[in-house]
Amino acid sequence: MGTTPADIKQLRDRTNLPMMECKAALVEVGGDMDKAIEFLRKKYSGMKPKEGRETAEGRIAVFIDPVAKVGAILEMRCESAPVAKSEFYIKLANQIAKQVALKNPESVEALLAQPFVDDPKKTIQELIGEVYGQLREVMKPQRFARLTGLLGEYCHHDGSVGVLLEVQGDKADPQLLRDVCIHITALNPIAARRDDVSKDLVAKEMEIAKAQALATGKPANIVEKIAEGKLKTWFADNVLLEQKFVKDDSKTVEEMLKSQSLTLAKYLRYKVGEAV
Repeated sequence: MGTTPADIKQLRDRTNLPMMECKAALVEVGGDMDKAIEFLRKKYSGMKPKEGRETAEGRIAVFIDPVAKVGAILEMRCESAPVAKSEFYIKLANQIAKQVALKNPESVEALLAQPFVDDPKKTIQELIGEVYGQLREVMKPQRFARLTGLLGEYCHHDGSVGVLLEVQGDKADPQLLRDVCIHITALNPIAARRDDVSKDLVAKEMEIAKAQALATGKPANIVEKIAEGKLKTWFADNVLLEQKFVKDDSKTVEEMLKSQSLTLAKYLRYKVGEAV
């Protein structure tokens, strides 16, 4: 036990914390390596956001266990874009998404208190504290959701948007499910089906369609048909199952799913920073 340069370097290699922090921890505990690691874990797990430090950046993470047929989507927040792109932060977001999928916490508070699924000796709060020690920036889980069943997922390369999809059927090509998730990421449908669109919004779009049809000067009976046609087009542009599939515009998303005897159950699309 000691505080030699070799000891400090070993502690740094094990914690990824700055050299001076590692030296101070070893001095504090009399050179005991395991106690120094515990000391640092406790120190950074207790870090609280400072007044005025806004967590406006972040990334979306998605995890699926195809054997257990469970999955989760998570929005993780931090303070700056560079941290959101760092390997430590990306790994942390993915670890916490896995935690949500496998341990099904009821709330963010419950999640933070859970033992980490890959290392039960530490809690999720302590795990976050360790990464805080590396990056020195406030970070927190903002929201999450969990689905069970036949699942697909996709996260945009920069982590800004992600989708978790649930379908019903005997089996599914993972690539098709991923492609549907890519479609949802890119086109951002307002609803899965027509019936899911609010009646107020449909009424508003019909009013707009009628106004546009009236402007053509056509007879009343023709105006009604034109308006109905415009509303149908609006549904096809905005409702997932009626949208033309991005990778094969000869078919709708619903037709692509039906081609593999699948039906849509649910999808979740998260974007960093969006109002919910």
